Amino acid sequence: MKKIGFLSFGHWSPSPHSKTRSAADFLHQSIDLAVAAGELGVDGAYFRVHHFAQQAGSPFPLLSAIGARTSKIEIGTGVIDMRYENPLYMAENAGAADLISGGRLQLGISRGSPEQVIDGWRYFGYAPAEGETGADMARQHAEAFLKVIEGDGFARPNPRPMFPNPPGLLRVEPYSEGLRDRIWWGSSSNATAVWAAELGMNLQSSTLKDDETGEPLHVQQRKQIEAYREAYKKAGHTREPRVSVSRSIFALTDDMDRAYFGHDRDSRDQVGMIDDTTRAIFGRSYAAEPDVLVKQLQEDEAIQAADTLLLTVPNQLGVDYNAHVLESILTQVAPELGWR
Repeated sequence: MKKIGFLSFGHWSPSPHSKTRSAADFLHQSIDLAVAAGELGVDGAYFRVHHFAQQAGSPFPLLSAIGARTSKIEIGTGVIDMRYENPLYMAENAGAADLISGGRLQLGISRGSPEQVIDGWRYFGYAPAEGETGADMARQHAEAFLKVIEGDGFARPNPRPMFPNPPGLLRVEPYSEGLRDRIWWGSSSNATAVWAAELGMNLQSSTLKDDETGEPLHVQQRKQIEAYREAYKKAGHTREPRVSVSRSIFALTDDMDRAYFGHDRDSRDQVGMIDDTTRAIFGRSYAAEPDVLVKQLQEDEAIQAADTLLLTVPNQLGVDYNAHVLESILTQVAPELGWR
């Protein structure tokens, strides 16, 4: 059995070819797709967060709305760029969203990827200390966030408060018990996967990874997952960790599927520079008839190693089509692979 969720990048565009032409369209359609996905039996609704872009930039209102409209589906991110985040304010938002959903929040956080704006986090009021990098700052923000959501008091109370305080030091509210175990780190390298394991986070590995060995993406990810699990066990954590990988997978079941994605039948991994110093490998898309997909996915070592698969969806094609994409995987591919 494998958990299957969808991952939306939340694009919108005024193009006449887009069914998601505004931020309002994206937000309302995302709620509707999560509702539809939950009814189909999809396990999770996840959203990628980018700033200064026509994409999902503020996840917590959306996640809270989905949590209020659904009852079973996990709600999450993949990922929130921690260079931009105030750990305490984020803890308040995350706690609220988790409580609204009844403990279904699965929060993916990370250093983030190159954004639309140079050093965009500076506009949010953050900058690395002298001699440190944006990645250092992101990990510091992440560690502060993890500490806060453990729920221990740390703030000295006002001796003359407006409202009565409980005894002792105060914590950030609202606090949601169990949220600390549902934080994931989006890792693009083996080293950060090990770091995440040592801190007891779950692991998200996407369709992009630092090219560390020159091997196919799925092989590098499988080795990353193995290194993560070994480090997690070595750190002495007792909770069973979760691992997700993201893939673009389309079952070609009708003429519309073939028109949209038939050209991806021969897709292959690609290698490129994600910034001035980082060589990255980008994963292939899978697009084929269901019986062919089953054989292809059986050979993807990272998918086999992970317990959760996030299917990237073309959200600008609309709710109905994306529900069809998800249903095709759930009914015609997943059972043949033993995932359902």
